[in-house]
Amino acid sequence: MRKTVNILIGLFLIVLSGSIWAAPSVIIIETQNIGLVYKTKDNGRLYQSYLGQKFQNREEYNRLPTEASEAYIPSGTTNLFEPAIQMLHNDGNPSLDLIFTKSETTSVDENITSTTIWLKDPVYPVEVALHFWAYRNEDIIKTWTEITHHEKNPVLLSRFASSVIHVSSTQYWLSQFHGDWASEVRMEENKLTSGIKVIDSKLGTRENMYQTPMFFLSCDKLSDEVSGELIAGTLAWSGNFQLLFEVDKNNSLRIISGMNPFASEYKLKPDEKLITPEFIFTYSNNGRGDVSRNFHRWARNYGILDGTQPRMTLLNNWEATGFNFDEKKLTSMFADAANLGVDLFLLDDGWFANKYQRNDDESGLGDWQENKEKLPSGLGYLVKEAKKQGVKFGIWIEPEMVNPKSELYEKHPDWILKLPNRDETYFRHQLVLDLTNPEVQDFVFGIVDGIMIKNSGVAYIKWDCNRMITSGYSPYLGDNQSHLYINYVRAFYSVMERIRQKYPHLPIMLCSGGGGRTDYGALKYFTEFWPSDNTDPLERIYIQWGYSYFFPAFAVCSHVTSWGDQYLKYKIDVAMMGKMGFDIDLDKLTERDRNFAVDAVRQYDQIKDVIWSGDLYRLVSPYHENRAVLMYVDDQKSNAVVFSYTTYRRYKEEFPRVRLQGLSPEKAYRVDEIDLYPGTQSKLEGNGQVFSGDYLMQKGLRIDPKGAMNSKVFTLTQINN
Repeated sequence: MRKTVNILIGLFLIVLSGSIWAAPSVIIIETQNIGLVYKTKDNGRLYQSYLGQKFQNREEYNRLPTEASEAYIPSGTTNLFEPAIQMLHNDGNPSLDLIFTKSETTSVDENITSTTIWLKDPVYPVEVALHFWAYRNEDIIKTWTEITHHEKNPVLLSRFASSVIHVSSTQYWLSQFHGDWASEVRMEENKLTSGIKVIDSKLGTRENMYQTPMFFLSCDKLSDEVSGELIAGTLAWSGNFQLLFEVDKNNSLRIISGMNPFASEYKLKPDEKLITPEFIFTYSNNGRGDVSRNFHRWARNYGILDGTQPRMTLLNNWEATGFNFDEKKLTSMFADAANLGVDLFLLDDGWFANKYQRNDDESGLGDWQENKEKLPSGLGYLVKEAKKQGVKFGIWIEPEMVNPKSELYEKHPDWILKLPNRDETYFRHQLVLDLTNPEVQDFVFGIVDGIMIKNSGVAYIKWDCNRMITSGYSPYLGDNQSHLYINYVRAFYSVMERIRQKYPHLPIMLCSGGGGRTDYGALKYFTEFWPSDNTDPLERIYIQWGYSYFFPAFAVCSHVTSWGDQYLKYKIDVAMMGKMGFDIDLDKLTERDRNFAVDAVRQYDQIKDVIWSGDLYRLVSPYHENRAVLMYVDDQKSNAVVFSYTTYRRYKEEFPRVRLQGLSPEKAYRVDEIDLYPGTQSKLEGNGQVFSGDYLMQKGLRIDPKGAMNSKVFTLTQINN
């Protein structure tokens, strides 16, 4: 009781002195088109007062009312709703009170503005810093939080959000993306009602195997490609995440994002900083196409490693050989890759392990030595032989996992995440290495470093991660088991930092049993990702469509395979809408199809720059019609590429004309269908003719031929007047 009285007296004296919080303040965060405004009240607390279209007159932000929308909501005092932060102090007090103390805005460069807002508890030595980076040209805001304290002993954090975004509207529509292996990023849309909607993951490593950490939040009405007010957001974190949407009694909405607090109470040491993942978001009142292009531009310049640099097309051996190959078979495929015209040959799973040979997925994982029977001359020999054929060489690894049937497991059972006094649980005959252990981090780094040192010329790595964390227990963490899910991801990033310090521009594909790990937390270390093991082109239309909302085409690996019963042209046309590659047994193709594939690679090389660096316009959604149409337009609006895929057609169904987007109305464009089978003629309306951009956007073209499962690719080229 005496302690409580002392605290109250302390609070009263602090209020009288006015020494803890600053005078009422207005904090403005802006991009080219977005304004985010925070204000303080006389009570010292910080409130979000605006998020929307930027005001032309900056001074008018001062007129905004200070809404009852606390910027970073603490737990344990007067808050009646979901908190952003929850802390247990050394003395057992479970409350936190956060008062504004100061803010600082600086220019990182001519495009990025950094704003930091500091909040402090008036009684306990706890500080929270809210960080914002505003990317002017890209209309992207990145925000994260730093939590620290100076109490004598660790405090216990049970909630630690990256951000809180407040939205006020008449109604809210949430577009989320979910799925499973081979059915990733399926879009589902629902109206939010009173209460809480949570999208989260508890999988540890493959964080978006079921739920994906990205969303659209539409205001007033469900947005479409060209209209509607919406926020698009995603969390840059490769582990357990939580996106929480709470509609309160006044129909106000709070979006709370961050690491999932599930099984993750964090003991924060004195003076230690808990730095949360970055929440990246944008706003538009012009529909989904606008926010997608914002994300794509940001990703090219900031979000994905070497995003403005060219990518390589490749041929993968997996579908042609599986685990069954030798040096002779592989070297013959180098010639196939060269004849096909791709840049690189990628050797997939099965090349390693000797005591427990890697002839299936039940053994050998963790033993990263070349298999002497399959590759007696080693990887270095393959690198040299590939170079003779004029192609580069890449390799598959899965360094975070281990088979129980392996030398690594026999030597280091203490390196495995597994529960004491329980039977081991397997997924794909695998266990997860304890990456929180520094020795394991050295081992994982050494896998990449050893390959690169020993085999000069390896030009590409495919980094796989096929298992989520179950029965999670770290022998290394001891009494801090609740730190496992957070520290694992931190350790993964730490390993990638070491790799990038030594090999800053080595292309690495991010793979996780398909699309189980696709986020901007990891992509700062990777050049591209594998969106799904499902390569059926019909399914890939939907999968790649979903990813296109947040990720640019150059990062989405799209391969031509044997999946699906469509014609080869349809498969290639679908692959062209992303970063095209091949994973197919070329020996099984007819001569006509092989020649067509070679010509397709040559044509892709001519248009890929527009696809990879151009602005994307999704014209017809496969969710709305039995077809998908999209196009890419370069920065100068001089060249464009249009893709059209029918997915199903009913008897005598006629599709309407398609109005193009993103062109210059004054410019004239020649329409040319490409990627035609040899000897066939284009039936595209206007093929070979010249139209104004105005006509193509106002009247449009009739694109789709009769008959189901057809595809078309055509270019628009500006004609000089």
